[in-house]
Order: sequence, then structure tokens, then C-alpha cells
Amino acid sequence: MPKDPTDAVPFAELVAGGDLARLWQGQSLTIESHQLFAYLAGMGFRFPVGTSVTLMPLRHPMEAAAHARSLARLTGRRMTLGIGPGSPDFVASLRGEPYESPRAACADYLRQLRGFLGGLREEGEPREEASGGGDARSGLPDLGHPGVEIGLGVLRPALARVAGELADAAISWMTPPAYLARDLVPALHRGARAADRPVPRLVTVVHVAVARSGRDPRQLAFTAARAHLGAPHYTDMLKRAGLRVHPSQPYLNARALVDSGTFVHGTPREVAAALDEYARAGVDEVVLNPAGVGLAHGWNAAVEDLAEISAEIRLAQRDLIA
Repeated sequence: MPKDPTDAVPFAELVAGGDLARLWQGQSLTIESHQLFAYLAGMGFRFPVGTSVTLMPLRHPMEAAAHARSLARLTGRRMTLGIGPGSPDFVASLRGEPYESPRAACADYLRQLRGFLGGLREEGEPREEASGGGDARSGLPDLGHPGVEIGLGVLRPALARVAGELADAAISWMTPPAYLARDLVPALHRGARAADRPVPRLVTVVHVAVARSGRDPRQLAFTAARAHLGAPHYTDMLKRAGLRVHPSQPYLNARALVDSGTFVHGTPREVAAALDEYARAGVDEVVLNPAGVGLAHGWNAAVEDLAEISAEIRLAQRDLIA
């Protein structure tokens, strides 16, 4: 959650260099994520951006659609709007009670988003009628833009199936490759088959850090993921993946992340090699998350890690082509 928009500029410069495909930002309660992307676009950084994820209780679907297509217009590139339900406690703090069924709430929200976006995928393509919960009478006015890709945050098979049925992308966070291949990818395919539509692409956010003197990977993992490691829905997912975790023990959970390789740590070449496991598991886009290094050692150190890792990935890709 950036407190100064200039903190994001070195990351934007790295993406603008062409080695990385997109700049992602999660939910922020300091500088709001959409406004941060708009700030960067105003500086001239016109590349694809995505949210991973923004939380549904904070925005009506119409406002979420308006923000997303505004960014598509400002950047001149298709925007990925990733949304997620949030934890039951967070939802209850805003709505007075948790969602009776997160699965049903996500499905309804996705349908409303699709309706308010009018089915627009690419500039120049015909608009579709508002569908699901979208109300054509309160639809947004026409705005030519490159399009919005709707993503759903998924941790467990139930929401992966919803993403298969209704989303353009499924976005997972801190999910080990074997768990993705065994549990989430099949659920994504089942949802797509049930809805008779193409399988959405799979995006996975992965914590990474380059091994350097003075860095303790377990402390980095704890710093990066402390809130998630104390959340029951995340620890339930990690248990399903075979890790020994408990929401009351976030530091021990951080050790499990490192020991299992879910927090990817090593030389740039070792990190790049470990990320290949995600491609083999069926992941289409890996999001490199250097939050542990950034929070512990500064954002310039995090950018340095990303630059070295991306250089190794590029070298590996060249070797494959050769």
C-alpha cells in the first residue's frame, strides 16, 4: 500500500522497459490503486495494468466498471480488473454481516460488472446487451477504450469454478504450483465447460526474493504476507495444498511458505527456474511480488530484485528459442 506515488515510478520504469508485461497492484487503503495507475499514466507510462485484487464490498459494480474503463482509456491498453470478496470479517465490517454465500455474491458481482461494461472487449467491437444484474437503464455512456478484462480472485475450487463460468481471468495469490494443477485448474475447466465458454486465463501472484547477505527469507516471507498468513481462508487453502499452517501461528506459517518453495527465494537463476513450475501447472501469467524485500530493505532493493529475476527469465526464454 504505497504512501507516496513516486514509490511506484521505479516499478513503472521497469515495466516500460519491455521485459515485464504488466504492472499489478492489490487493494490499497493508502493511495488508492486506480488513482495510482492514473498518476502513472499522467506521467506517460502507458502500459497494461491490473488489480490483484480490489475488494467487492468497497465498490458498487457500476463504479468498479467506470474506474476500470477509465484506466483503459487513460493508458490506451486493455485493463485487467481483478475483484475478490475479501475476508468474512472485512465484509461484515462494511455490510453488517458477511456474504451468505461468497460464491453467489461473486457470481452476481461478475454478472453486474459484465452488464455495466456492456460486454465491450475491444475498441470497435459491437456492444452486447447488459446481462445478469446489470441494469441497461443505468448503463454507463459509451466510451471508446481498448477494453476491460474481468478477473476473479480465487483460492479454492468453488470460486475457481465461478471464474470458469463468468470471468475472463482467474487470479490466485500464494497458491503452490502443485495445488494449482491438482485443485484450481480442473475447477476452472469444469466451470468453463458448464458454461460452454473458453477457459479463462490463470494469473498467479508469487512472492519472490533474491538471496543476499543479511536477508532472512523466513523473516521476508513473514513481512510480506503476515496478514494473509493469519487469515483463516488463506491458511485453509495452504492446508489443502499440504502445508502445516494455522491462523494463530503466522510466523511459523511463513517458515512453511519458505520451506515449501511457495515463497520463492534464491539466486536470480534459481528464482527464474522455480517460476517455471507455475507454467507447468497451467499458469498463463506470473505476477512477481517483491513486497517482503520492499518493506524490509526499501523499494529500490525490490526493483533491483525484479530486474535481475526478469533478466534471468529473458535469458532462459532465449535459450528455449535457440
